[in-house]
Amino acid sequence: MNNKMDEKYDPKKIERKWQHYWEASHLFKVKEEPNKKKFYLLEMFPYPSGKIHMGHVRNYTIGDVVARYKRMRGFNVLHPMGWDAFGMPAENAAIANNTHPAKWTYDNIDAMRSELKRVGFSYDWDREITTCAPEYYRWEQWLFLKMYEKGMVYRKESYVNWCEACQTVLANEQVEAGLCWRCSRQVRRKRLAQWFFRITDYAEDLLAYCDQLPGWPEKVITMQKNWIGKSSGAEIQFPVEDSEEVIHVFTTRQDTVYGATFMCLAPEHPLVEKLSRGKPQEREVKSSVERMAFQDRSGRAIESYEKEGVFIGAYCINPLSGRRMPIYTANFALMEYGTGAVMAVPAHDQRDFEFAKKYGLDIAVVVRPYEHELDAASMTEAYVDEGIMVNSGPFNGMKSTDALDAIADYLEQKGLGRKTVNFRLRDWGISRQRYWGAPIPMIHCPSCGIVPVPESDLPILLPEDAALLNGGRSPLPNLKRFVDTHCPKCGSSEARRETDTMDTFVESSWYFERYCSPHYTEGIFEKEAVDYWMPVDQYIGGVEHAILHLLYSRYFTRVLYDLGLIRFKEPFTRLLTQGMVCKETVSCPKHGYLLPSEVKEGDPDRVCARCGEPVVVGRIEKMSKSKKNVIEPDALLEKYGADVTRLFCLFAAPPEKDLEWSDQGVEGGFRFLNRIWRLARNWMDRISAVKPYAGSVDDLAPDLKALYKTTHLTIKRVTNDIEERYHFNTAISAVMELANASYGIDPSLKDPLAAPVMRFAIESIVLLLSPIVPHLCEELWQLIGHQESILLAPWPGFSEDALRKDDLLIVVQVNGKLRSRFHVSADADDETIERMALADERVKKFTGDKPIKRVIVVKRKLVNIVV
Repeated sequence: MNNKMDEKYDPKKIERKWQHYWEASHLFKVKEEPNKKKFYLLEMFPYPSGKIHMGHVRNYTIGDVVARYKRMRGFNVLHPMGWDAFGMPAENAAIANNTHPAKWTYDNIDAMRSELKRVGFSYDWDREITTCAPEYYRWEQWLFLKMYEKGMVYRKESYVNWCEACQTVLANEQVEAGLCWRCSRQVRRKRLAQWFFRITDYAEDLLAYCDQLPGWPEKVITMQKNWIGKSSGAEIQFPVEDSEEVIHVFTTRQDTVYGATFMCLAPEHPLVEKLSRGKPQEREVKSSVERMAFQDRSGRAIESYEKEGVFIGAYCINPLSGRRMPIYTANFALMEYGTGAVMAVPAHDQRDFEFAKKYGLDIAVVVRPYEHELDAASMTEAYVDEGIMVNSGPFNGMKSTDALDAIADYLEQKGLGRKTVNFRLRDWGISRQRYWGAPIPMIHCPSCGIVPVPESDLPILLPEDAALLNGGRSPLPNLKRFVDTHCPKCGSSEARRETDTMDTFVESSWYFERYCSPHYTEGIFEKEAVDYWMPVDQYIGGVEHAILHLLYSRYFTRVLYDLGLIRFKEPFTRLLTQGMVCKETVSCPKHGYLLPSEVKEGDPDRVCARCGEPVVVGRIEKMSKSKKNVIEPDALLEKYGADVTRLFCLFAAPPEKDLEWSDQGVEGGFRFLNRIWRLARNWMDRISAVKPYAGSVDDLAPDLKALYKTTHLTIKRVTNDIEERYHFNTAISAVMELANASYGIDPSLKDPLAAPVMRFAIESIVLLLSPIVPHLCEELWQLIGHQESILLAPWPGFSEDALRKDDLLIVVQVNGKLRSRFHVSADADDETIERMALADERVKKFTGDKPIKRVIVVKRKLVNIVV
C-alpha cells in the first residue's frame, strides 16, 4: 500500500477515489442478520425534481452521519434511498418543458442519483425503489383491493376544488386566494364521485398513540393531535318545520342550546338545495351558493372572510326551547366539520353574534356571568365564558359547566340527541383526476356496478406513452385501450376502467416497508424481512410533512397490522424534523431578485452585476428559486468538495434549527479540513510505524498527559453529542479543540511516547470525524496504515481513568505569608477547601485562638486567611 501523502489536501481526487471504492466493494449493502442489532435509518425520500438542493444535502447528511455512526457502534444498518416519483409536479414540469412526465421523471432520477453519490451518502443502492415503477405500484393496487374487501375503501360524491380551465381537481394548498396556482383562474367547488379510505375508523387509535411516541418532537405530536381534532359534545336533532327532514347538529356547547335562534348550513349541505326548492328565495340561494363555491373553503380562509349568508326559505324547531329558527346557508359553516350544520347561538358565540347583528336575528341569553345579569339588547359582543344558566327551563341556576352533561343526558332521555365524540379528521379522499399516478384497480360495469380488478390482472399499467391533453388534462378517460375492458364478474364488454389515479401520498405511506425487501415478487413485502427491520428506528425529514405524510403513514401501518401483514402499529420510533436552509435575499431595483452570481462587490456596497446599481439586501429566508437566494450544491461540490459541504451543513446549526448560509462558514470548514490534513502529514512518518498509546496516563510527561486526557474527553463528548442529541455542531467543535491541542505537540519532540500518543490523538480525530467527512477520513485512515475501510473500524471508546482529574495543590497564606500546602480532590468546592485550610495543623500554629476575620479562596489554588 502506498503511504505517500500529498502535500496538499485535494478533495476532488480523494472523493473520486473513495466513492469508487465504496461502490465497487458494496460496502453499504446489507442483509438481515438475526444475531446482530439492527438500526433502520431513513430520510424522507425526495421527489425527483431534477436537481438536489441544499435542503436535500442537509437532510441526507444528517441521516448519513447517524447511519455511519451506528454502523461503527456495531449495528446492522439499513440506509436506503428511492424516489417519490408520481404526482402533479412532474406533470407541471412536463408541460412547462414540453416533454412527457415519464421521461422527465426518469431523466431526473438518473441526474439526482449521480448528485447524491457525489456527496458520499452511504445508501444501499441495491434497495432503490421508484414509486412510478409497475413493480412498486402493483402492490399498492393489491393493497387497495384488500382494503376494499375489508370495507376500508368506499366511493361517494364529494365537493372538491375544481379548475375549469385546467379541467382538474386541486388540493386546498394549490388554491391561492381563490385562484388556481397554475393558471390563476377562478377555482370553484364541484361535486364529483371520489374514492375514500376510512381513516376515521382509526381516529381514536391514532390519537391515543400520539402519547406513545416519546422519540417524536412535541410540536409534531401537537400538530397531529390538532389535525385529528377530538371534540366531546352532543349531536342534537332539529326537526324541519312542515317536513320529514331532521337537521343533525354536532356541538361542544350543548349548555347553550336554549339560546340557539337560527340555523346555518354549509353551502354544500344537501338540504340547502332541497329545502329552498320552489321557495321565493330559491334563485337567491342558488346564486349565493354559486358565489360561495368560488371562495377558498379552508378553515383558515373562512376565519378571514366577512360572515355572510342567505335565508333559504325554511325553518327548523329548537327541540328544547320550541323556538322557530330560520335556516340560513352561510359561508362560515363547513361541511368538513361536524355535520355541516351549525346551531347559531349569537349571545354566546362571537361569529354567530356578528351574523345575527348583520341580518337582524334574535339574540337570547342563556348563560350569564357569576357577578351580574346580561341584557341581550345592549350586548356589544358575545359572552363566551362559563357562568350561570338562565332562560333554560329546568336547568336554570345550574353552573354552565355542570349543564353540559345534564343537558346531554336529558337529550338522550327524550330521544332528541345523544352524547358523542366528533373528530376534525375526515376520511382520506385519494382520487385524483390526473394522469401521472397509480391507476385505481376498479371497473365500472353497467350491469354489475363497481367491480374490483382480479388480483391476477395486476398491475393495471399506466400507459406511459399517453400524451397529456391541453391544460394538463388526463388522457386516461379518452384512451380507449386503457378504458375499455371486460367486466370480470359478468363478462360484459361495456365495462370501463376507473380513470382516477391515486393520491401520491398513498405511495409514500408504505415505502419504508417495501425497502425491507424491494425485489420480493411474491407479495407486498417479505414478512420476515419486515419483522427484522421495522419499525424505522430514526426517521428524518422536514416539519412541513408533520401532518399529512406522517399521519397517513401511521394510518397505513395500522391497515397492514389489521390485515395481519405486520406486528407493529407505529412505523417510526424516533423522528427528527430538521430546520430549513436559509440565506439573505438580494435584489436590484431594476432587475428584481438576484442570484448570488449576479451580485459583485462594490465600493463600499455590493452592486448588481448586470447594471452596476447598488443592491438591496433583504431578510434571511428559506432558500427558494423564486427569490433566487439559492446556492447550487453542484457549484459547492465543484469548488470545495463533498466533505466541506457536509461539514458546513452540520456545523452551522443543530439539525432541528434553521441553518443560515454563510460563505465565510464554508471557507472556515475548508480551512479546518486542511488543518487536519497538515496535522496528519506533519506526524505521518513518526506515527505510521507505532501503535496508539494505551498505557497509564501517569507515565506521560505533562504535555502528552494533557493531550491524552483531552483525547479521551473529546471521545466522550462527541459520543454523547451524537448518541443523545444529534448535536453534530458541538461534536465538531470538540474535535476542533482536540486538533488545536494536538498542534501544541512539536513533531520534533524526542520523548519516545510522543509518537504513540499522537497516533492515538490523530486516529481518534479521524474516527470521530469519519461519519461527518468520510472521504478525507478514509484517506487518512489508509495512510496511517490500516488495510480496511474506516467504516469497518469500531467507534472509539474512552477511559474513565484517563478522564479522572488530578488532585489540586492548595497554597495557604495567613495574613499574606505562606504557611502551608495540601492536596485536595479536583472536584472539591470552595467550602471544602476553606474547611480543610482552617483545620490544617501547620495553619493552626499561626491562627491559634485568634478570631478569624476573613477567609478568601482564590480560583481553587490559594487560601488567604486574615486574623
